[in-house]
Amino acid sequence: MKKWLLAVAVASALAGCSADTTAVQAQATKVAATKLPAGVSLVESYAPKAGEIGIPFKKYQLANGLTVVLHQDHSDPLVTVNVTYHVGSDREHYGRTGFAHLFEHMMFQGSQHVADEQHIKVVTEAGGSMNGTTNTDRTNYYESVPSNQLEKMLWLESDRMGFLLPALTDKKFEVQRETVKNERAQRVDNRPYGRLDELFNQAFYPEGHPYSWPVIGWPADLDRATTQDVKDFFRRWYGPNNATLTIGGDIDEAQTLAWVSKYFADIPRGPEVKPLAKPLVSLDKTRYISMEDNVHLPLLQIGFPTVYANHADEPALDLLASILGGGKTSIIYKNLVKNGYAVQAAMNHPCSELACKLTVYALANPAKGAALAPLEAKIRESIAEFETRGVTDEDLQKAKAQFRSDNIFSLQSVFGKVSRLASYETFNGDPNGISADLARYNAVTKADVMRVYEKYLKNKPSVVMSVVPKGGNALIAAPDNYAPTSPKVADRAVEGLTANTTAAPKSQFDRTVMPPVAGAVSLHVPSLWNSKLANNIEVMGTQSTETPTTDIMVYFNGGHRIEPIAKSGLAELTADVLNESTQRHSAEALTQALELLGATIEFSADKYQSSLRISTLTENLDKTMALVQEKLLEPGFVAADFNRNKQQSLQTLQHLSSDPEYMSRKGFAKLLFGDKVSIGVSSDGTLDTLSKLTLDDVKQFYLQQYTAGNAQVVAVSDLPQQQLLTKLAPLARLTGAATPLPTQNQLPTIKGDTVYLIDKPDAAQSVILIGKRTMPFDATGDYFKANLANYPLGGAFNSRINLNLREDKGYTYGARSAFVGGTEYGYFAAMGNVRADVTDKALAEFMKEITQFHKSGMTADELAFMRSSISQGKAMDYETPYKKAGFIREIQKYRLPYDYIEKQDELVNNVSATELNAIAAKYLDPHSMDVLIVGDKAKIKPGLEVLGYKVVDMNL
Repeated sequence: MKKWLLAVAVASALAGCSADTTAVQAQATKVAATKLPAGVSLVESYAPKAGEIGIPFKKYQLANGLTVVLHQDHSDPLVTVNVTYHVGSDREHYGRTGFAHLFEHMMFQGSQHVADEQHIKVVTEAGGSMNGTTNTDRTNYYESVPSNQLEKMLWLESDRMGFLLPALTDKKFEVQRETVKNERAQRVDNRPYGRLDELFNQAFYPEGHPYSWPVIGWPADLDRATTQDVKDFFRRWYGPNNATLTIGGDIDEAQTLAWVSKYFADIPRGPEVKPLAKPLVSLDKTRYISMEDNVHLPLLQIGFPTVYANHADEPALDLLASILGGGKTSIIYKNLVKNGYAVQAAMNHPCSELACKLTVYALANPAKGAALAPLEAKIRESIAEFETRGVTDEDLQKAKAQFRSDNIFSLQSVFGKVSRLASYETFNGDPNGISADLARYNAVTKADVMRVYEKYLKNKPSVVMSVVPKGGNALIAAPDNYAPTSPKVADRAVEGLTANTTAAPKSQFDRTVMPPVAGAVSLHVPSLWNSKLANNIEVMGTQSTETPTTDIMVYFNGGHRIEPIAKSGLAELTADVLNESTQRHSAEALTQALELLGATIEFSADKYQSSLRISTLTENLDKTMALVQEKLLEPGFVAADFNRNKQQSLQTLQHLSSDPEYMSRKGFAKLLFGDKVSIGVSSDGTLDTLSKLTLDDVKQFYLQQYTAGNAQVVAVSDLPQQQLLTKLAPLARLTGAATPLPTQNQLPTIKGDTVYLIDKPDAAQSVILIGKRTMPFDATGDYFKANLANYPLGGAFNSRINLNLREDKGYTYGARSAFVGGTEYGYFAAMGNVRADVTDKALAEFMKEITQFHKSGMTADELAFMRSSISQGKAMDYETPYKKAGFIREIQKYRLPYDYIEKQDELVNNVSATELNAIAAKYLDPHSMDVLIVGDKAKIKPGLEVLGYKVVDMNL
């Protein structure tokens, strides 16, 4: 269902698991009674009652209008700081688009008291993670760090809120404008279907509507922007009175408020911000639009205008979208995907502050004909079928079960809770929006769903967009009958500024002094247990009582590694079929049962293993495990399921053949390992190998792969060990011995100093991969040390490679390098997507940085930075059940001692630059590496040859 089923409410388990809600409320009263810093007012204090869903918080306001929301969570030694500004691309003007997103980039370029690149370096060195995001309605910035780093984060955020402009230079602006262009090229122009949404929205929204242009902006508008425009945008929208500061985690509230007052109180208010109008979008008739793209599968998207976020009809429309196109139990899945007319199809109801829309998309299956007109007819027949089908009691029950389950799972990180508090406050003016959402979604009736169907969907005009392969205009659903107009370009990027908004704030203390760090935090490393089931399957687990949930992963050693090269793709296809029918129930019946439980059971496969993931509320674990037993031990192997999944896999491979990222990964594996060993061939298979697979192949692989001898289990649950082990009895029914890995063929020789070029005509960017084979994974040997050595070269945002190619040259949206290791093999890779016109220059810069690092290694400052970042970052490693499961799996997979983390810490803190530089000298000789580039051969090959490389054409 969308946001309300994914992560809206964030405290069901908090209320349900809290041992003493009365104590929480008493603490709230105590804090409320504490003398607050001058100019700080307590607005609201909330703690959920027993059984109530909600996140405890305190809401304050500073005299300058800044809203502050605090949430205590002492379960892990970390904090998340989120600053959300209520400004997105909706505050831009036609012809002046992209400013909100461009400004997100500018906010990381240093401020008056924080040097260039220092913001990112400080957060990374603190062991934290950080980012910023922009959408139509808001821009947010966040850091998650060990809790002893909180004051430093407030210093950073306050300095860029109040003191950014003195450090904003023309050079910084130009570099970030190029970075945004690279981001657009990578995410939009160079990606199949990348321009779909922005063209669709032009037809969907009225001329000049704030959602009619893309958040990232039009290229011409980015070129039109000036440094002064950016400065004006900051002055207009980045005042504290248009911001919410949300802090959650292991905090002392009184101390936190004192710091907030110190760092933010002297920042002056910005101009007044008034809400934007929300007129409902309407269409006078159905609009048909189309575009040709470098794609294999024709795509159809249909959109119907509805309401806006928090409108009374939003919940019923969400449920309508779920019934029509929300997965295997939906009408659209039944009529389009299961019947083979579409490779994928779904309906959803995305909502933003000013508008929502019901959208349905379908990727045509060429096996049933690639024309989109019949697909449109099928979709409209499915919509009409809903009127006859109606809404069932189970529809409502399923929605409520999913709602409750997803809410509880969303409690598993401080970041998630802080994000929800910030969003509710920004858009509702109340961090406690959960209760209202629960009430309005639980109140939806069958009559409500039918009513919104009649009002917004039945016989209503829509926008219908066809995306077809180059030269495939005959496949479109109908001839275009609409072309967007171009309103007059706005004279100014920003309006509403006054003279008093240009005055620089004055601070009452020396902001050039970076705050000190409190004492080191104590790591909460999970306490692990190890056991075996009756059939000798090893189980490793830990108890995690923060949420009443259970996550179980069953790993079957083998995967792509044990399938013959001639049958590549068999492991993944077998997993797909296991996700379908059993001997007792159809896939639809099983999906319905799982949705009513709010649970997930999913098979998958990759290069070295097949996997079964089980995720459920612990209260439903027994019922979920009964379904696991049926799906794992009684697969249906229905011919129709096999044929449909095989056809979908074939069409997906055809689709991926035009995706530059996929092309580069496939080509790089072939370059390093050849196509005579499994690791050199994609686990997706090839068109040739997949087309030859049979249902008997799947049955045979199932018997070979899904055995007790191949299985290992990782479990994270709020249940204690012995109680959880009894719940795993269905897994103890597995039988069969382990499957040995087949012998691999000899690997190819890396020639070095050669560029292998995969042609992608008209590519807006080139994908560059530089690398060689190295060593397999180890926890404390050369592999581990190699990644320590690589950290300043390409392992962090402010590494040499990224600062050069992104921040200094503006060639790319991001560039990095890493050592990657598995059980048998490993490799080094440096990579980045660069502007097509600077492919040769970018490659030269990559090689310059690798060459210099190979020769001289890291500096003393880089060693200190690496040590601080990696050692302090351990505080972030075990917060969620997902992270705990990953930690356990690494121990289990590589047979590591439980204390290997301590040994790694000791190594990080004591390894010398001399030792790490010797590692770099051993493994990072650029002349021992080959280069793979995916790009427009005609445009980039001459420049590569000028660099002196032998350029070899490569076919996939």
